[in-house]
Amino acid sequence: MPRPLRVGVQLPEVEREVRWPELRRIAETAEAAGFDSIWVGDHLLYRGDGRTERGPLDAWTLLAALAACTDRVDLGPLVTCTAFRPPAVLAKMAMTVDDVSGGRLVLGLGSGWNRTEFDAFGIPFDDRAGRFEEAFRVIRGLLSGERVTFAGRYVDVDDAVLLPRPRHRPRLMVGSNGRRMLAATLPHVDAWNTWWDDFGNTPEGFARLNDHISEEADRAGRPPGEIARSACVLVRLDAASTERRVPAGIDPVEGTPLDIASTLQAFSHAGADEVILVVLPITAESVSHLGEVLRLLDSGPVAE
Repeated sequence: MPRPLRVGVQLPEVEREVRWPELRRIAETAEAAGFDSIWVGDHLLYRGDGRTERGPLDAWTLLAALAACTDRVDLGPLVTCTAFRPPAVLAKMAMTVDDVSGGRLVLGLGSGWNRTEFDAFGIPFDDRAGRFEEAFRVIRGLLSGERVTFAGRYVDVDDAVLLPRPRHRPRLMVGSNGRRMLAATLPHVDAWNTWWDDFGNTPEGFARLNDHISEEADRAGRPPGEIARSACVLVRLDAASTERRVPAGIDPVEGTPLDIASTLQAFSHAGADEVILVVLPITAESVSHLGEVLRLLDSGPVAE
């Protein structure tokens, strides 16, 4: 029987320079350890935070490669920025990855936030919500197998169609807590995701934010129970790890496998259908170690 709480893991992005052989090794370790999903960040460039310039490999190229070297886990961007690529082209890319993976893609979508990469790559940063709304309309229409003609303020497509036709519409997930973004997406998406510092990385904080999402779903005319809830959770396995800066007031989940499993179970009780672990440090060894946490969750209710 599958565990009630799905557990995913985010692959390393810019914690350090990571190339494909290590990413593949971590992904294969995660699948063997029993994780339910594997996620990659979609960013182009970081700078200006006191560190040297950092940038990951392209998210969609990685997703295609991961689709070919894994068999069971769901795959997705956490989350893809609709401004980085023409929306009809992004829909074509998503359909292709979903086909390669045998239907395992979860298409996480957002508007982006890191102005540095927008400016560096010549991508407009203004009215991100408005640009997202138009892109989302085109993407979901094409992935549903429709022919799409749309003339908006920012997006213009003329009789666009995906060929070969999508076998099905990939699952859609929104990564935002903004009212305008939620209003545009909650009537249509399968899942909602939030990052760990949006709710303080605690089950109690997630429960409060989750209640807000249910209210927004009601406002959008969607039964809240139809929308799966996904929480990114920061987990620290090594207190000496400096791969990711942890803001003041945020406590990573840490301790023994039983401690971690107990906290993840508390997220389930708070309304999470899936937790996506952001791990410090993120290595194949860390992912293998967390396999014990998954085994504890698989065994039934974890002692508090």
